[in-house]
Amino acid sequence: MSSTAALAPSLEDEVDPETAAFYRRALRVLVDARIPFLVGGAFAHACFTGIRRSTKDLDLFIRQEDYERIATLMRAEGWQAEMTYPHWLAKVFCGEEFIDLIFNSGNGVTPVDECWFRDNAQAEVLGVPVRIANLEDGLLSKAFIMERERYDGADIAHLLQANAEQVDWPGLLARFGSNWRVLLAHLTLFGFVYPGERHRVPQWVMEQLLARLADEVRQPPPEDPHVCAGTLLSREQYLYDVERLGYMDGRLTAASTMTETDVAHWTQAIPSRQATAPGAALPDPVTGALPGAAH
Repeated sequence: MSSTAALAPSLEDEVDPETAAFYRRALRVLVDARIPFLVGGAFAHACFTGIRRSTKDLDLFIRQEDYERIATLMRAEGWQAEMTYPHWLAKVFCGEEFIDLIFNSGNGVTPVDECWFRDNAQAEVLGVPVRIANLEDGLLSKAFIMERERYDGADIAHLLQANAEQVDWPGLLARFGSNWRVLLAHLTLFGFVYPGERHRVPQWVMEQLLARLADEVRQPPPEDPHVCAGTLLSREQYLYDVERLGYMDGRLTAASTMTETDVAHWTQAIPSRQATAPGAALPDPVTGALPGAAH
């Protein structure tokens, strides 16, 4: 994505003024400290698609090694900073409001590394000049979110509908790597959602992915490692496979950076496993955070 790309307005009108002041100050602190970060989430989605929607938090992508320095700066502002899930997510709280500091994906597949900080588009978010997470990294991180309560496939379709000609397609294929089937699934659905715009995905991309699929189908089945990679798409819906059917959890293979401790912690945060009492507050379905509570 070119750093000179024209971006749609970001979400000044969708955020409560007090919340916007918190976000604005946090962004300014990071900019002044020259700590690399990228704005993602609803803000970036609005920049790339023009789709404006209210947001309950601000998503910032950071390198994990920068967390302690960021936490020190945030605490100096009187805010609480904590490592919520050590394999991918930290948070900064100002009362009930919070900012997500993201350094991986919940499935451990997409760690934020130096590749994320190349040729980023510039934008003003809440009046602060910032860099936006690249379109390709947004597509990559959203592609694996397929929970019962949240599926980001529509976001991917809208990102492609608005930006197909600007996608770094060779780079995107490289970013998906051995998970190319997930990309093919989303590109196939894009052609279903927008049948008159299928041609906007380059022909060579589809041909290359379909050739990989055809080649794989022709090969004899590999020695069965009895892995269920569904856990890379949903932390809940494939637990039956790994807990009852004896499949190896895909998050505990080389495909992910997660450990058994990470998996156990992330599984315990599933809403259905947290609702232990009538009327108990449920955690956020994606981040696992309880409303108004520190985690």
